[in-house]
Amino acid sequence: MTPQRVRLPERALAEPVRRHLESEGYRVWVDPDGSDFLDVVARREGVVGLVELKVADWKTVLVQALRRRAWGDWVAVALPRRSLADKVLARSATGRPERVGVWVVSGESVEVVRPALRLYDPGEPDPFEAPRARLRLFLDALEEGGLPEGFEWGLAAHAAHVTHRRRPALDWTLEEFPTPKSGD
Repeated sequence: MTPQRVRLPERALAEPVRRHLESEGYRVWVDPDGSDFLDVVARREGVVGLVELKVADWKTVLVQALRRRAWGDWVAVALPRRSLADKVLARSATGRPERVGVWVVSGESVEVVRPALRLYDPGEPDPFEAPRARLRLFLDALEEGGLPEGFEWGLAAHAAHVTHRRRPALDWTLEEFPTPKSGD
């Protein structure tokens, strides 16, 4: 009989990721608006990073990371096993997707398998300055205690607009990550 793997909730990855980022000098929020749209948000010296937590359905994590790119300067995915991280790495080995960080959470530690890089280089056209500025305003208000309990940020409502934006100068598209067939 094959032993069943215990499935962790995504929240189990949040605390080790939070501690890892705090050790790097980031101010960190887990699910800051309570909508579960942004799993982990980190800010240090004006740079905003986002971490997408995923314990199952690893095939969709890159799509989720790309959808979140409009709000962060960098994006990483955190997975519970190296085997899943290797699969994600194989799907994102070239082009801009290689800027998405890949982390493995094991117990209380985080292994950075591939570091998250800035999504846009200085001087490069950045079509997402406005959404990123909006998130920074929310983070400022959150730090200052200026957001009332239950305030809805509305970022998820804007995700469809960001996700399907087409610009010839950009090489980020969701089509870079076709959904693999079962068994991949």
